[in-house]
Parts: sequence; structure tokens; C-alpha cells
Amino acid sequence: MQQKGQSTASAKGSVLLCLLSCAILLFAPWSAAENAALRVQVGYLELLEEQPPLLSNVLPEPRDRGLQGARLGIADNNAGGRFLGQQFELLNFRSDSPNALIERLDQWVSAGVSVVVANLPAPLLSDLAQRYSTEQLLLFNAGSADNALRSQQCLANVLHTLPSRAMLTDALGQWLTQKKLRRWLVVEGARPADQEYVQSLQRTAQRYGSKIVARKRWRFDSDLRRSAQREVPLFTQAGDYDAVVVADELGDFGEFLLYNTWLPRPVVGTQGLTPVAWHRVVEQWGAAQLQRRFDRQAGRWMSSVDYAAWAAVRSVGEAVAAVGQTDAGTLRQHLLSDGFQLGGFKGRKLSYRPWNGQLRQPIALVHPRALVSQSPQEGFLHPQNELDTLGFDRPESQCQDLLAGARR
Repeated sequence: MQQKGQSTASAKGSVLLCLLSCAILLFAPWSAAENAALRVQVGYLELLEEQPPLLSNVLPEPRDRGLQGARLGIADNNAGGRFLGQQFELLNFRSDSPNALIERLDQWVSAGVSVVVANLPAPLLSDLAQRYSTEQLLLFNAGSADNALRSQQCLANVLHTLPSRAMLTDALGQWLTQKKLRRWLVVEGARPADQEYVQSLQRTAQRYGSKIVARKRWRFDSDLRRSAQREVPLFTQAGDYDAVVVADELGDFGEFLLYNTWLPRPVVGTQGLTPVAWHRVVEQWGAAQLQRRFDRQAGRWMSSVDYAAWAAVRSVGEAVAAVGQTDAGTLRQHLLSDGFQLGGFKGRKLSYRPWNGQLRQPIALVHPRALVSQSPQEGFLHPQNELDTLGFDRPESQCQDLLAGARR
């Protein structure tokens, strides 16, 4: 009986040893894969600018706008990357000093970082891009809507995930054209960004056969919370018009134009019905799931800049998964090719224009509590891609082929 008990115990021990050995063999490849994971470091740079004083009280922009989008992109990349042996890490540096940002970028590139998301004004972004070749650094512009970056400067190592002003005003212009609202009263602010928005509106009006019947610059410094009902009707007298188009990017006065204009007309542009890359009211095409994940992480709504930073990081994740490499030149080549597509929760796959690096994407037209429409509007056709009806198409841009430019 003792021998039988010892034999049974020995058999059980053998079974346990076998199970343990099988477990080690089963999980060993995963451990090896984790140890040999392809490590991808993505940088995030942001210039912290002081917001100028405004005439009216507005909801302030989140101080972490953009950074939270990049963080969510890293989390999404790692959710899929762990099955491919890829590990993504975000390096972020934010400063009010351009020199400090330049110094940090130099340190990152020296350490082997080849991809950086930039939430920067256009001049600083251009300066940083020209410090490095396309083989050293790939920059994603998630912070500047400047038209010149997409139509004139043609920076070969910069891709743009934030829509240009031209894309935004074209999206609005298509809607106004479809509604037969072709006569516009433009009310503009005096800030440089407002003037750039007006220039985009002028281009859009000419493109779609609309007419700017009058331009009026807002110069008042009174408290519109008390005087809007008295001052705005007098200010908006300008003959007949179909719509009031506002150029007030910081939200200085535009909110007070709604329901106060001399003629009862829709208010559109930077206030009223607004073209945006992203907004909390976008819920179709799986967007509600993205909104929930962002809210859990950041405790607030996702903005257009957040979305642009998220799309940049996700583009890197998709490219690394496809090519299995992390160098800037290889990633850039794939991102600008016909083989790249990004699922962006906008109802269709997104891709980059090879002539200027702009991410093709639909533009939502929203008011604060609802999605009204999405451009391109039905009937605005294009020989290759209807998304290229928004912003600078190849014939309209001085940029023609970023890949060819890099080869030269």
C-alpha cells in the first residue's frame, strides 16, 4: 500500500511537472516577444502661449488641449501593438520658450526619436522642420491651420492632421451653396488670425460663386453682455444678405451676433454654425466610443486639436504595424502612399495628400448641441477623391509631390 501511495504521488508529481513545463513552453514565446518588442517613441511638442484678453467672457480652452489626444493615441496604439510586439511611448515637452522647444527637439533627435507631434504656430513649426531632413525627422502638424503651410511652403517632412482654414471655409461654403445662401455679410475681428480666416472666406466665395456683399470689422470695446441687443442690430445693417459669416477665432465677440442681427439671418463661421475637425456632438460611425474613452481619460470633451494629435499618433501606429520599422523616411514613404488608410471615426477612411501632406478628412458642421451636416456635401464631385474638394487640391497648390521633392 505504501508503494502504491508513493507511485500515485510520483505520478501526480510527473503530471504537475509536465503541466508546468507546458506552461513555460506556452508562455515563453510571449515573454520573448515582450523582451524583443519594437519600441516606438513619439514626441509631443507644444508652445504655451498666453491668451490675450477678450471683450466677453468665454469658456477657456483646456490647458492640455492636444496633449490628451496624443496620450489617447498612444493607448490605442499599445492596445493593438502588444499583439505585434510593438510598444509605444509618448515623450512630451511643453514650454512658453521657443528656444527651449528647439533644444528639446535636438535632444530627442540625437537620442533617436524620429517622429514628433507638433502643437505649434506656423513660423516655429517651419523653423523646426527646416532643421532636419526627411530621413531624420517626421513632424505632424496638429496645431496650425495656416494655409501657407499647405499651399506655398511645401515642407517635405511635415504632415498635417489639423485641417487648414481653407478646408474649414470650403466645408462651410459648400453647405451655404447647397442652401442657396450666396450673399454674405462678413463680420471680422482685427486679430491676424481673423484676417487669415477672412482670406479663406474670400477664396471660398470665389470658388463657389458666392458674393461678399459687405465686410465689417468689429471695433467696439463695450461689454456685449449688456449692450449686444442695442449695438449689434445697428452694426449689421448692410443692405440685403443671406447669411452673416463671422471671423472671430478666439471668440471675442462672435457669440453675441446670434439672434441680434438687423436681418433675421443664420450666423455661421467661427461662431453659430461652425466647421470643425471634431466636436463632442459627433457620435456616428463609432465616434461615440472614441468620445467616451477620451472623456474617461481626460475628464472633458475632445477638441479639434485633440483629434488632430490623436490622428497623428494613430497614423504612426498604423504605419509601424504595416512596415515594421520606425525610421522617419520609411514611415513617411508609407503614409504618403496609396496603401495607407486611417480609420478616423468619420464615416470613411482617411489618407494623406501626397502633394502637401494634408490629411484628407470630412469636416463636421456643428452648433454647440448638434451635428447639422458634414462636408463634402452631396453633389460636390472630384475626379479622384471627393475629400479633395475641401482645401487646396493639387492644381491649387504650389506643392506638387512631397516624395519627389524629398528625392531631389
